[in-house]
Amino acid sequence: MIKQDEMKGGVKLPELVEQLGMAVLNKGKDYENALVGIRDVNRPGLQLVGFFDYFDERRLQVIGMAETKMLESMTSEQRMESFSHLFEYDIPALVVSRDLDVYPECLSMARKHQRTLLHTADTTVVFTTRVIEYLSRRLAPTITRHGVLLDIYGEGVMIIGDSGIGKSETAIELVKRGHRLVADDAVDIRLVSDRLLGKAPELIRHYIELRGIGVIDLQQLFGMSAVKLESQIDLVVELERWQEDKFYDRFGLDEQTVDILGIKLPIVTIPVQPGRNLAVIVEVAAMNNRAKKYGFNAAAKLAEELERHVQGG
Repeated sequence: MIKQDEMKGGVKLPELVEQLGMAVLNKGKDYENALVGIRDVNRPGLQLVGFFDYFDERRLQVIGMAETKMLESMTSEQRMESFSHLFEYDIPALVVSRDLDVYPECLSMARKHQRTLLHTADTTVVFTTRVIEYLSRRLAPTITRHGVLLDIYGEGVMIIGDSGIGKSETAIELVKRGHRLVADDAVDIRLVSDRLLGKAPELIRHYIELRGIGVIDLQQLFGMSAVKLESQIDLVVELERWQEDKFYDRFGLDEQTVDILGIKLPIVTIPVQPGRNLAVIVEVAAMNNRAKKYGFNAAAKLAEELERHVQGG
């Protein structure tokens, strides 16, 4: 099931203030429950001179050096009127960046209209970039999938398959080979800027279940180097029980994909049979996927060489 913070209303303003280290100069009447539900921010230069067409009041409003210089050219009465008109709208907050001095008229109108006024030492560009990046992550569509996610040679590999097929056991072997576990059993997948990022639900982070042994804390047993908080997902590996009557790809020319949140990821199916070292096979699949990203496709190269050999023969 897809979850999305934006569907719930957005990110709570106090959380955003804490995460970005902003100072609160004035708390609005609904500060504790105020939500930011739009990823973008707005520089209210036009609004401060009275142009409110196409103004999206749901966005965080940010004043930087350009707006401050424009306000300097106004009289105190004009500034009072400009901020009064701006604060008449139900904006989440107004942020003054670059450690700039806050005009008394701004603070006065914020108090009058009970709007939140914030302050940050970040430059305007740095601040807006941080805000957009944070909100993009928090407001991104999210889905939870059953599987195991690991970082293998820098490739995010999600192992899926039926319950009891050996996903967790394969993950343990991979961790012992120097790779890092991100999530076991449940993977929260978030779509951020055309990338899929996966992590474990906070409640079961770093835990892994092994049938016959029980639940173990991987970080406690193997140390910090054995775990990772989050990873981009680059490859999906499906483990399935060996079927004698099923044809399995032995060449690798036909690349299969799986759709997750609108993003197509390469998927390889590995049949499980006694005697097959799944950890090594998954490791090789990750290395092969990485090689393909750099333009080297062993199957395609062999096919070309065979075709030249046949034509030449």
